[in-house]
Amino acid sequence: MRFGFTIWPAILLAAAGCSGSAPSWTATPDRESLIPTDHVKITPKTDMYPPLSLTDEYTTPVPLPYPVNTLGAEDSAFVLPDGNTLYVWFTPDANRPAVEQALDGVTGIYVFRKAGDGWGPAERVTLQDPGKPSLDGCGFVLGNRIWFCSAREGHTGMPWYTAEFVDGAWQNVKLADFRPEYEVGELHITADGREMYFHSARPGGKGGYDIWLSTKVDGDWQEPVNLAILNSPDTDGWPFISPDGNELWFTRQVGHLELWRSKRGESGWGEPEKMFSPFAGEASMDIHGNIYFTHHFYKDNFMIEADIYTAHKTGLLANA
Repeated sequence: MRFGFTIWPAILLAAAGCSGSAPSWTATPDRESLIPTDHVKITPKTDMYPPLSLTDEYTTPVPLPYPVNTLGAEDSAFVLPDGNTLYVWFTPDANRPAVEQALDGVTGIYVFRKAGDGWGPAERVTLQDPGKPSLDGCGFVLGNRIWFCSAREGHTGMPWYTAEFVDGAWQNVKLADFRPEYEVGELHITADGREMYFHSARPGGKGGYDIWLSTKVDGDWQEPVNLAILNSPDTDGWPFISPDGNELWFTRQVGHLELWRSKRGESGWGEPEKMFSPFAGEASMDIHGNIYFTHHFYKDNFMIEADIYTAHKTGLLANA
């Protein structure tokens, strides 16, 4: 979630006067009703900087259809391995202050389920008690558990939480089980639960964000290790591990966003290669190798919108 992830909420929520008070809305509004009326949808034909596949492994990226993409901003796609369930962060206006996003009643994580050749309606992922403000994002799902970062009352910074999907609802919200001093940014945990990859500006990096690895030993996350082969003097982050554990995708910011990939070999992760550019970030992948990512639209050096794009693994279109 590029909108609001680095915002520190205790100051923002206090400034909004919302600590201990109800938001300005009493019933959840329709998410699209808050999109500014002057927004004009950008399409591949009108996009000044369309994302391109830089390898013949993937087809040309295309935007996902409505209702996933709207006139608002969609970000942080996370697809489950079977490709049938997609989590997306949404806000009606990416350029609104984070305080307003926390109070608008619609900004947050949504889930979509495959329906025929498209996607079913947006369903809000509810992770906060009714009537309490929050700004939830950075969603990562493994099994029946979700990890998410959130700005909410009672906590400084934007800490990580977990919740469990029980009886058709997300329940048992609690702080994640890694140490705050690790300074964990957006993360990915491998399917076996043993490795956590994340970005951070913690000391010891090469510059901007770096990608770090923490392993779980006897139930505890260990001191993170800098993955030097992946990192550069620029910003490197938003890691994603392929379902088979053999590919690590990440976002590099070099004036604009690019998607890079490293493959795991006998000696560990190899030299990364650039896969998609420009303005392509936050990759996710299904078991067929199809990639989902965020594409930001710019005009006159100003970001005006974001959509979720997909690029299909060559020869596997039937599985998209």
